[in-house]
Amino acid sequence: MNFTRWSARLPGTQRRAAARTDTTLPPDRRADGSVPTARAEQLTDEAPPVPSVDDLPTRDVLDRVPALVALVHGPDHRIAYVNDAYVTAFGARPLGRGAREALPELDALGLFPLLDQVQRSGRPRTLKSRKAPDGRSYTFTCTPVTEGDGGDRGVLVFATDVTDHAEAAARLRASERRQRETAVTLQRSLLPQELEEPDDLRVAATYHPGGTEAAVGGDWYDVITLGGGRTALVIGDVMGRGVRAAAVMGQLRTAVRAYARLDLPPHEVLQLLDGLATEIDANQIATCVYAIHDPNEGRLVYASAGHLPILVRDETGTVQRADEPTGPPLGTGGWMHASGSIALTPGSTAVLYTDGLVERRNEDLDEGIAALERALSGATGSPQVVCDRLVRSAGVTPDHDDDVAVLVLQHPARKGPEAELFRNATLELLGGVEAAPRARAFASGVLASWRFPADLHDSGVLATSELVANSLQHGTPPMRLRLRRTDRRLIIEVTDGDDHLPRRRRAEPGDESGRGIAIVATIASHWGSRRTPGGGKSVWCEFVLPKP
Repeated sequence: MNFTRWSARLPGTQRRAAARTDTTLPPDRRADGSVPTARAEQLTDEAPPVPSVDDLPTRDVLDRVPALVALVHGPDHRIAYVNDAYVTAFGARPLGRGAREALPELDALGLFPLLDQVQRSGRPRTLKSRKAPDGRSYTFTCTPVTEGDGGDRGVLVFATDVTDHAEAAARLRASERRQRETAVTLQRSLLPQELEEPDDLRVAATYHPGGTEAAVGGDWYDVITLGGGRTALVIGDVMGRGVRAAAVMGQLRTAVRAYARLDLPPHEVLQLLDGLATEIDANQIATCVYAIHDPNEGRLVYASAGHLPILVRDETGTVQRADEPTGPPLGTGGWMHASGSIALTPGSTAVLYTDGLVERRNEDLDEGIAALERALSGATGSPQVVCDRLVRSAGVTPDHDDDVAVLVLQHPARKGPEAELFRNATLELLGGVEAAPRARAFASGVLASWRFPADLHDSGVLATSELVANSLQHGTPPMRLRLRRTDRRLIIEVTDGDDHLPRRRRAEPGDESGRGIAIVATIASHWGSRRTPGGGKSVWCEFVLPKP
């Protein structure tokens, strides 16, 4: 094997040879005194000869380079040369032997298909950062070489040690993975660890952080029991990613829970959130939908701030969108939000979600929502099963490019013995003060028919008497008493036409009134009041049922 002739095909040799041209010095220009005689003579002296690259001993150069070099030729890749660095790394190799037998380290690295490809195509190929059997990492560059015109084709294997770079990259990846785990832990810690369990609804939620970056998003959800059998459900998405978005999300979620305790209509809650979002960060906006379920009305009352529509599937499989009304995102300011409603009858399922579930690159958003509707129409089972099915149907994977939050609620259609645990009784309070004894008799008969223990029966009748008396004294017609039981509690509610909300206060010894609400607050587990949409108010209290 004439190695000098093979070296003529090494990378760059031909380019350097073509770039060299014979140059001759121009004749001396000795204008009148323009160049001193001594200087002119110096310029015309020939420079010492510089050795040409072609004249360098190629083998000596390759023997001394720190990179690993091997030269193979022929279809079976017979070894023509390995340099000293290669021998130091993998040991001596017999020349003339096939590489598959004599260079097992290349086989372990899967390099032979690349050698075959380079030899067939005549084009160089690179294999980046492969870990060799000696424990170090190398980047391999395979370059085709040819001996003479039409001679045997060979491949020059040039391996650069990149172990330090590979280890640094591995450390960086590990650091990014730890940062992402920390960010996801922060995000999840700001979400509810356990969802509250309303009496009349079954709920489930799921959250999937998007992508592999450390910057998580600002998706959130929550379920809040308001008392009196009502339940608030909220889902939102802070624009942007990172710790800042997660921090804004945490503040908004906390504010939602505080505003929900005021038992305000959905549009008023969003109005308060809008102002708060502007105060938190004027450059940050968020979408949100806030909904309230009242089992007595069989509807979901909601308000939306630029969020995607709620989807409701009835027991026949028909899916409806709660599109209107909707307003701009939170943080824009100056908008009067409005509430809408959609039926949520027994057997229905509602889905609240963020844009990561339906938004895809190069695809219209309405197409994603339509696909979710189709998936929901055939989704049956528990809320958690529906959650999982919707996420799978949307193609959400661990490397999904956006966060996904989904909240599913079901209003189950109860039958048989279970239905006996959920009952209602209503009495219209007509007339004057004589309505009070009628209300006490009505409550006593209903609670006796529901077979409550004697102490709960007596407490229920007393609470009914005080709430009705308070309404008769301070309220206006129409007045109504509603008794409701679930599998967990007894709820007593009185509504009237006056919108002045009662408050608990301490009555002085000489006061003839002011003790009714204090008595109710003392004997009941919880009590509260709220304004009703059509004007007027509702005052309620509830008792936790003893466990069977």
